[in-house]
Amino acid sequence: INECYEQIEELRDAGKLFTPDTFEPMAGALKAKSANVVKALCLHVAHTCNLNCSYCFASQGKYHGDRALMSFEVGKQALDFLLEHSGTRHNLEVDFFGGEPLMNWHVVQQTVDYVHNQEKKHHKKIKMSLTTNGMLLDEEKTKYLTDNHISLILSLDGRKEMHDRMRPDVNNEGTYDQIVKNLQYCIAHRNGEEYYVRGTFTRHNLDFTTDVEDMLDHGFPAVSMEPVVGDD
Repeated sequence: INECYEQIEELRDAGKLFTPDTFEPMAGALKAKSANVVKALCLHVAHTCNLNCSYCFASQGKYHGDRALMSFEVGKQALDFLLEHSGTRHNLEVDFFGGEPLMNWHVVQQTVDYVHNQEKKHHKKIKMSLTTNGMLLDEEKTKYLTDNHISLILSLDGRKEMHDRMRPDVNNEGTYDQIVKNLQYCIAHRNGEEYYVRGTFTRHNLDFTTDVEDMLDHGFPAVSMEPVVGDD
């Protein structure tokens, strides 16, 4: 350990570990310039969900509150706020989230149309993404999301027995077969648009590499597997 530490010190002293921070003299001015600038927005489109995931931090999408759907007027005001406070930033981000945002599909479409209209008007580029459990992901929605260049985060927890255990529907029935079918169709028709399949692992599948392999075998090459976050 001492020898290793000495080598690291030698590299540091020789200037081979770090480059000088050329932005340091101007950091204060840059920070002042970006004060109160908003660059990203997460729209809570649906305060409800069609699944009943056992580890859900959002209490089946309603966050321990009443079920509700966002109106287009709220989405419009939120986007106006983003544009008004984006300063000189050209690239902005909007994420459609929930609950399950596809349960409020009409408002998603209205909001996307408004985004396109406003980014032209304000000479901005707004990158959009949508997080979905895939249950309502049909041909029409897949085409719309692809044609509008909306990045997708698709939820799947690996092998069937694990996914069905952790992500049942509101009737406590497994959802794996329907979701895999929907995701496979969606990915086959993405035409190069960004997406990845996101899984959550718990103490019940610490061998989650098996789940990653299962997702790869089902034709999902872009995979992220993340640990559940909850009470001790």
